[in-house]
Amino acid sequence: MAMEKQPPEGGVARTPSQSNTNKKVESLETFRSDATNQALTTNQGVKIADNQNTLRAGERGPSLLEDFIMREKITHFDHERIPERIVHARGSAAHGVFKVYESQAELTKAAFLQDPSKETPVYVRFSTVQGSRGSADTVRDVRGFAVKFYTEEGNFDLVGNNMPVFFIQDAIKFPDFVHAVKPEPHNEMPQGASAHDTFWDFVSLVPESAHMVLWTMSDRAIPRSLRTMEGFGIHTFRFINAQGKGRFVKFHWRPTIGSASLLWDEAQKLAGKDSDFHRRDLWEAIDNGDYPEWELGVQIVEEEDEHKFDFDLLDPTKIIPEELVPLKMIGKLTLNRNPDNFFAETEQVAFCPGHIVPGIDFTNDPLLQGRLFSYTDTQISRLGGPNFHEIPINRPLAPLANGQRDAMHRQTIDKGQASYEPNSIDGGWPKETPPAASGGGFESYTERVEGSKIRVRSPSFKDHYSQATLFWNSMTDPEKDHIVGAYSFELSKVERKHIRERQLGILANIDETLAARVAENLGLPAPKKNADADELGKSSVTESPALSIVAKTKPSIKTRKVAILAAPGADAASIKAVQDALKAEGAHAKVISPTLGSPAQGIEADATILGMPSIMFDGVIVAGGKDSAKTLSESGDARHFVLEAFKHLKAIGAIGDGEDLLAAAHLPGGEEGVAVGSDANAVLKSFIEAMSKHRVWSRAQKAESVPA
Repeated sequence: MAMEKQPPEGGVARTPSQSNTNKKVESLETFRSDATNQALTTNQGVKIADNQNTLRAGERGPSLLEDFIMREKITHFDHERIPERIVHARGSAAHGVFKVYESQAELTKAAFLQDPSKETPVYVRFSTVQGSRGSADTVRDVRGFAVKFYTEEGNFDLVGNNMPVFFIQDAIKFPDFVHAVKPEPHNEMPQGASAHDTFWDFVSLVPESAHMVLWTMSDRAIPRSLRTMEGFGIHTFRFINAQGKGRFVKFHWRPTIGSASLLWDEAQKLAGKDSDFHRRDLWEAIDNGDYPEWELGVQIVEEEDEHKFDFDLLDPTKIIPEELVPLKMIGKLTLNRNPDNFFAETEQVAFCPGHIVPGIDFTNDPLLQGRLFSYTDTQISRLGGPNFHEIPINRPLAPLANGQRDAMHRQTIDKGQASYEPNSIDGGWPKETPPAASGGGFESYTERVEGSKIRVRSPSFKDHYSQATLFWNSMTDPEKDHIVGAYSFELSKVERKHIRERQLGILANIDETLAARVAENLGLPAPKKNADADELGKSSVTESPALSIVAKTKPSIKTRKVAILAAPGADAASIKAVQDALKAEGAHAKVISPTLGSPAQGIEADATILGMPSIMFDGVIVAGGKDSAKTLSESGDARHFVLEAFKHLKAIGAIGDGEDLLAAAHLPGGEEGVAVGSDANAVLKSFIEAMSKHRVWSRAQKAESVPA
């Protein structure tokens, strides 16, 4: 009997006849493409000389519509997936209102930023970027933060992320970036993750991504809740006032309850225990009346100061450090109503950066310029044609009137004969509104543009490392540890050694200590900084506390969630004392028991230990009661519950006999953030103080050895 031919490593066994047959078939199937040794071309076979830069008028000028290469590339990309979004497919959203604190007439004539007594309705959608609609909420990823303002002058969409910069500088590279970060094309893995070869191959070859990749490896990429995320408009926009004066503006959203993130171990476990964790948290908060709030902040730069910084305002991979331009808070966003129908609202809402109102305008940021084209093009494919603005969730509150009729899914029944302007048949209506009139029409900002028609990147965009170094230097020690851990985890999943080594070179240009720590975890030699890296640019700001989540933690437990562990025989008085104290602080307590039922007189369990593990809470308190403590101490699940909470640096409390559970779990004694005693009020006071800091960072090193 002949021995079977063994397959090559990573391959499938084939007999010679099968292999020859396949080669013959492939030679006949001219539609099978192998790009080896092939020139980069358009879909019409035209060779491409520059695939890095959009055609623009001058080095820092606006992008040109005639760039058929960019338009073809992005048009194809926009229509690659239907019906879900290509990126930002998994989203959660809510209705709300926005109110300005005081008139911003000096800065902008936008009507919704004038009257503090008026509320502007909004719809806000949060999302992950990489995964599909069915992926998990807590993956390491950028989060979309898109706000649709239904203003009296029309819709304004502020379409941003929870990070203030992006991976690329020019929109022509957006399809390349997304193709790289999406699951590997041959096996559709991994889902909702960047820990794979194509992503790291791309970013290690594109140094402009270094700053954003560092943000993505930080705690910003695993938020504790959508309610604790910051938001950013990313690009530099313009404000224009009634006198026609323009100023540059950057938009920021700051959560009023402060920012907080998960630990990586929590994020991974939550993806399995509750893949809807963020979606559920947002829904329940609004349902409970804990309305999420963000302040809108702006950074304003006068036009004459455009070039005074050591970076380019038009570069979307750069921030304006708050030490150079302070944040001015101008209003508040409140989410106060959940959607009635997920598909009709959250899935069909269409955001476009090109949706602006008088008083707000664009700049020549080359990433923004491409987005102005791309988003509208995408919605036409996703939502069945050019009438997506007539879907109820997208329809402006301002009246609509124009000659744009017919096409798929038209909802409006137009009665007039004329579908053109000017006309004399319908009395000339609808007519233009001069910009100078009251409630005047939109007028683009007048900007002088000169320059050769050219594909080139401005030299002012060449600094790729100084702000990444600024971000690293601004992190606290725990945050730096998390960044090192994130790079180590992600790069350990990369199969090709040369990609890992190339990325370490990028890290060395940011900070040699960072590179060395990651290299040690990967078993590779530590690289040195490229001698040319410093010559490309240096930041005048060396540290910025505003970039750290830990450094600006707000001491509060408002809306936080606490588990009260209790088994039959628990002390009802201690449970009630905990519930009352937490309610007074605006926090929420749930009684968690080995089984559903009544662990104490008049007390019902809200969930089981297995049904709601510690990763779903911000703190844990063990109720008093001898019988309860005995049952919990003998339960492996209960011991794991408190061990895991300790490992994740959460506040822990135990009242009276409840301390027996901590002893049974062999928790280290005398630890900060672990409050015990027979006096419930004293335990609660210490517990609340510890939990208000979000994490007990001082025990991070000891927690690493806890087997949970």
